[in-house]
Amino acid sequence: MSRPKAAPLLLGVRHHGPGSARAVRAALDAARPAVVLVEGPPEADALAPLAADPRLRPPVALLAHLVDEPARSAFWPFAAFSPEWTALRWAAAHEVPVRFIDLPAAHSLALRDEEERAGESGDGEEVREDEAAAGDADPGEAGPGLVRIDPVAVLAETAGYDDPERWWEDVVEHRGGPAGGDTASGEDGAPGEGGGAARYPFAAFAALAEAMTALRERYADGGHPRDAVREAHMRLCLRAAEKEYGPEAVAVVCGAWHVPALATRVPLATDRAALRGLPKAKTALTWVPWTHRRLARASGYGAGIESPGWYGHLFSAPDRPVERWLTKVAGLLREEDKHVSSAHVIEAVRLAETLAVMRGRPLAGLGETMDAVRSVMCEGSDVPLALVHDRLVVGDVLGEVPDSAPAMPLQRDLTRLQRSLRLKPEALERTLELDLRKDNDVARSTLLHRLRLLGVDWGVPAASHGGTGTFRETWTLRWDPELAVRVAEAGIWGTTVLGAAEARATARAAEAKRLGEITALVEACLPAALSESLPHVMRALADLAALDTDVARLAEALPALVRTLRYGDVRGTDTGALTEVAAGLAERVFVGLPPACAGLDEEGAEAVRKHLDAVHGAVGLLADSLESAAPTAGPATETAPGTDAGTGGPAPTGASVPAPAGADAPAPGGAPASAPAAPHDGLRRRWYAVLRRIAGRDSAAGVVRGRCARLLLDVGEWEQEEAARVMGLALSPGTAPAEAAAWIDGFVGGGLLLVHDERLLALVDEWLARVPASAFTDVLPLLRRTFSAYEPAVRRSLGELVARGPGEGTRYGGGPGASGTVPGFAPGLDEARAAAVVPVVLRLLGRAA
Repeated sequence: MSRPKAAPLLLGVRHHGPGSARAVRAALDAARPAVVLVEGPPEADALAPLAADPRLRPPVALLAHLVDEPARSAFWPFAAFSPEWTALRWAAAHEVPVRFIDLPAAHSLALRDEEERAGESGDGEEVREDEAAAGDADPGEAGPGLVRIDPVAVLAETAGYDDPERWWEDVVEHRGGPAGGDTASGEDGAPGEGGGAARYPFAAFAALAEAMTALRERYADGGHPRDAVREAHMRLCLRAAEKEYGPEAVAVVCGAWHVPALATRVPLATDRAALRGLPKAKTALTWVPWTHRRLARASGYGAGIESPGWYGHLFSAPDRPVERWLTKVAGLLREEDKHVSSAHVIEAVRLAETLAVMRGRPLAGLGETMDAVRSVMCEGSDVPLALVHDRLVVGDVLGEVPDSAPAMPLQRDLTRLQRSLRLKPEALERTLELDLRKDNDVARSTLLHRLRLLGVDWGVPAASHGGTGTFRETWTLRWDPELAVRVAEAGIWGTTVLGAAEARATARAAEAKRLGEITALVEACLPAALSESLPHVMRALADLAALDTDVARLAEALPALVRTLRYGDVRGTDTGALTEVAAGLAERVFVGLPPACAGLDEEGAEAVRKHLDAVHGAVGLLADSLESAAPTAGPATETAPGTDAGTGGPAPTGASVPAPAGADAPAPGGAPASAPAAPHDGLRRRWYAVLRRIAGRDSAAGVVRGRCARLLLDVGEWEQEEAARVMGLALSPGTAPAEAAAWIDGFVGGGLLLVHDERLLALVDEWLARVPASAFTDVLPLLRRTFSAYEPAVRRSLGELVARGPGEGTRYGGGPGASGTVPGFAPGLDEARAAAVVPVVLRLLGRAA
């Protein structure tokens, strides 16, 4: 079948279809046009020659965004198997000019902006502007009350198929004869167009154009109201090319849905009238990397496909695509320690081909190969099959863009830093472990923190599995195409990553209205090493801290500030000013917390309990910092019982001091400014006094009083005899059962205390036995919540102790009902044997013995 005479060559395609891409190459080879027109924004004409650069590796996308508002953007993605990309590469190889003919991005972005403001379109998510092609329906752009049709779905249903993708594979991707091609190797490593495609290069396009013409007659615009404007602009560009080169020398590669509109001759005045008065905005365009995952429909991309990895394989495989695909699957499963042999591959190929015959398909498609993989290689399990779908059917291929492509200064600076720090952007999620004692790792961490401050979440902090030291950082890295938009958006703050982060931090400090906002900003600025903006942030922090009178907000802000101080040691950051602010904040918490604990309901009491744990850990960190920062300044600072004056850690001998509940790892901190000689002398002592005051207040909620008692016991401020006395008072018959149960909830914590001190367990057991039957129903939910939070091993140990009888053999002696010792334990602590372990423990903690 030959092309029409004295008419342009209209090649209607399905975006991202490998069969369409092969057919486009065959048609262009046969027609040899003098100019190629491609559906896309005309502002990208200057970027089209970059397709000849081998460093521009698909998948890539044209990114258009408003200059004044980069978040308003649109993408035009191209994969290696996209027909438009094939046309660009063909034109570059044959030195033929390329022109984009779709509605300019200056108009399309401005139109979308108006529609969103009028509430007539989607949520403003970045989408491609060419989704109205065959099979690329996107309901997000349909007008009110309009239903967008899927042309491929309509054609598939007409042919008796219930799956549009399967129909497209059968009639296009697997076609042979007049409309198809063979599997001989061709340009760019893709299959060539021998056989039917070489003999009848225009037949497939004529058949598809005929089908689309019938659909347009039946459905008009098919729910695509903007297409009339787009197609008017396309016709104007087509007329200009015909006038310059002649109709027979022009080839157009566009969505098949548009072919009937381009083949119809409309008066020039009508097209110009359709474009008159369109809104316009200043835009910028560039190439950006794209991913196969973002090509998938699951990503929300309007012209997406379900299996970009499979389509890429069909386009690139030189021959025997099913055998090569199943070999890839076997390799992936072997990497995951799945036992798959060559015999599995052979049997899977046979099964896929048999299924294709049984289902009446010309070749085995994706459905047949996946069914074969499930049965033969995955032993019927969908778990490894999901891995195959994620890694191969969709895939994580990330394109590359050369330095010659236009880019904003901020993007160029980021690219330079990525190369110098050897941090290559990758579409596949990976974990990055950093050791902040190494200069290169510190620089990497600083870059990632600065990008997060700018809203470019290339890296997300993760829990470290290599240790708990503050010199370790763990990041989860994954580069998504949308991050290019975030970088462009951040370009308004500066031309370098450092400058933009400094400006953004300063602006956020000026905008902050709440103490929590500014403390979070401080926590972000220190690891980002923003020395220029930090003074502005600290001034804003001091101002807000001085004005805020809400104790809950102060208690919430203090731990974040103290956590930030740890970077003083690891990164060499001067945190003196932050130390003073944190110390002043701690003093105000000490004063305001006791009155705030009175008259609380259950929800409020639980919130205060969490604040107590957080402030307790923060005070410990802050005091450690003061003691280590000025060990010789003035008289010796006051230390808490059970702690070492030099380190703030456990004393070498004497009573053991468990770590404070909820405390973080030790970190450098700062000091409050209240006394001239030793400004923050006795910080722990004052905090312990606050805890004692709250623990003895009858007006405080039971869970709060119990928690204060537990914290005092943990740090050695109370001996166990004192804790037992207070617990006995709290659980005395004069206390309401519900209040006593709340006290137990706050005091017991993780339950290990009851396992190791049977006297306290005996008190709980005795109290529980005398709870009246009328009150037991009210107490039971609280007790159940308390004890259900314990680890299984703790619950099992408590059950064994209760079965034996609490107090029947207390290891401490002297408790209620004590009559002996627990088997394997001495009556008391052997201090000589315990002291021998202390140097080893101190060494493990990184402290001098």
